[in-house]
Amino acid sequence: MNRSVFFISDGTAITAETFGHSLLTQFPEMEFRQIRLPFVDSPEKAEDALAMINRAAEEDGVEPLVFNTIVDRDVGSILDRGRGHVMDMFGTFLDPMEKILGSKSSPQVGQAHGMRDKDSYEDRMEATNYALTHDDGVTQRLDDAEVILVGVSRSGKTPTCLYMALHFGVKAANYPLTDEDLEKPRLPNFLRKHRKKLYGLTIDFNRLSAIREIRRPGSKYASLRQCRFEVESAEALLRAEGVAILSTTHASVEEIASRILVELGLQRELF
Repeated sequence: MNRSVFFISDGTAITAETFGHSLLTQFPEMEFRQIRLPFVDSPEKAEDALAMINRAAEEDGVEPLVFNTIVDRDVGSILDRGRGHVMDMFGTFLDPMEKILGSKSSPQVGQAHGMRDKDSYEDRMEATNYALTHDDGVTQRLDDAEVILVGVSRSGKTPTCLYMALHFGVKAANYPLTDEDLEKPRLPNFLRKHRKKLYGLTIDFNRLSAIREIRRPGSKYASLRQCRFEVESAEALLRAEGVAILSTTHASVEEIASRILVELGLQRELF
């Protein structure tokens, strides 16, 4: 059964989608058609969303799931008239929280993903620029780095750096280990002096070959022999230097980043 799922908000809908997706992953045997509807901030837009929900119910033959984070209760309540199972996150949690905290909430759109905290936003933008300008070993000036990822090419260093920067404001740099590096008994000196910031990424050489084959089909760079040599040599070098290593073979960028931040003791607020 293919069931439609709506993530609806008067803001970006990121919160609704993140929360809803986390719940949907607990039902791997089911198929879902996911629709995100951001900026539903008026009765007219809510009526349009309602029509889409009802149409999906008719087409699917089953009522859709609706994850709703609309702050305005009058606008959000319009969705309750439809043929969907509405899960109102603010309606569910705000009332109990008001009682627990002994304070009334101040409903306002865009608090979670807007620019309410300008300093925090600027920190994330600065960290993102840092990750871009310190990618793939383009510079050896790493004094300002909070994390330095080390590993062979295509092991996941760049996306992990960008994720940590954009979501947590962490200044992350990365360095790709080349054949020249792997033939030496130790890491380059400019990395060794930042050993406490270093974290190694590795990957199954079969998986690495498949990734590289997409980038450079039929090349030595993508061959199993080359990938195996690089991965085994990099792991041996990092172990010899006492650098922690994490395999990215079956891990998402979110998992990789979270593990690194925990192990390096970098506690940061999301967004």
